[in-house]
Amino acid sequence: MKYHAEPYRPDLDELWFKEKMLSDEATMSYNHAYGGTITFDKERRPQWYEKWILDEKEHYYRYLKSTDDSNFVGEIALHKEAERWLVDVLVYAPFRHNGYGQEGLVYLTKEARRRGIKALYDEIAKDNSSIKLFLKNGFVIESINKETITVRLILD
Repeated sequence: MKYHAEPYRPDLDELWFKEKMLSDEATMSYNHAYGGTITFDKERRPQWYEKWILDEKEHYYRYLKSTDDSNFVGEIALHKEAERWLVDVLVYAPFRHNGYGQEGLVYLTKEARRRGIKALYDEIAKDNSSIKLFLKNGFVIESINKETITVRLILD
């Protein structure tokens, strides 16, 4: 069964879900080479919220919210770094393998096109299976080093 999710702009008081994902070992297993889980406590949230959600010039951040049961199931983001636009798709581990990552990537490419962005990139750990998701969605491998694979999607 395929599930569906839509982008959802969280309120500051809903960042508990981001904290939950970042502190979950299974969700953050892809980040094992860089320490695994990440602390995202309440003190950090207002400044992060202002940068990533309120100021959208170089950032776009949304939760993925299930249309079936209204659960938050993950997050998607775009951000500009060193003249490139990087994508982020993170699905909370209990909801993986249901098509949410695919939908999130589709939403990000639509948002990038709406903004006039010409190319999207991601840097993925070499042992992260999400590489398949990106290649399935038109991204190509731009480079590989000891730790990461950089993928790129040219938008028309």
